[in-house]
Amino acid sequence: MKSKCMAQIVSQTEIGRNIHDMLLKAPEIAREAKPGQFVMVSCRDGSRILPRPISICETRGELVRLVYRTAGKGTEEFASMKKGEELELLGPLGNGFPILEKKAFLIGGGIGIPPLLGVAKAMKTESYAILGYRDSDLYLLEDFVPYCGVHAATEDGSFGVKGTVLDTLREKNLSAEVIYACGPKPMLKAVKEYAKEAGIPAYISMEERMACGIGACLGCVCQTKEKDEHSQVKNRRVCKDGPVFLAEEVEL
Repeated sequence: MKSKCMAQIVSQTEIGRNIHDMLLKAPEIAREAKPGQFVMVSCRDGSRILPRPISICETRGELVRLVYRTAGKGTEEFASMKKGEELELLGPLGNGFPILEKKAFLIGGGIGIPPLLGVAKAMKTESYAILGYRDSDLYLLEDFVPYCGVHAATEDGSFGVKGTVLDTLREKNLSAEVIYACGPKPMLKAVKEYAKEAGIPAYISMEERMACGIGACLGCVCQTKEKDEHSQVKNRRVCKDGPVFLAEEVEL
């Protein structure tokens, strides 16, 4: 059940280039949140009307952890805030990752890495995090270590395998029974193709611009293979029907 609350900032640090790590006290949201869900965060500046969607990285008791990239005026405002200040949150929203009792790959790229930490913590079976970065700015990598095997790929070869997350899978000769993935669309498309070749299911978290976060405005639709029962068109709402979909259900 989603709720709206004023959440107090417990801490905020910069953990990478333009990557911020914020802990907020939000007991109702923390209690209900599942890996892969998100919150809508409202700006305090009245000139910015629309809230910003941010994936939940993990929960810790009454605390919600948000790891986000500054990408505009809204997130820059959040990044400037200090311990003790408050933000309005709405959440948890969307459908998260189904946690299956199968050997898993957790494949993340860029700012798609944070929501997979909650998945790693929830897994009861063997899993490997395959994390893709541009360079040696390896935010959150160490956070995964207590929960799963960790491998990294960097585009410039400064750490781990030089190349992509899929280059890493092949070089390390890893195998799994299910994939959970979040990241840029080209990465998700490659993951979908890999999963089809391997004959295993892949659950992917889609990233789209959102206005309402609750499915009312239809501003964040993605194209699907089958028609939506309500609208009778081949679209689904990322905020309401997702953000997590079976890869085979969506067109990338």
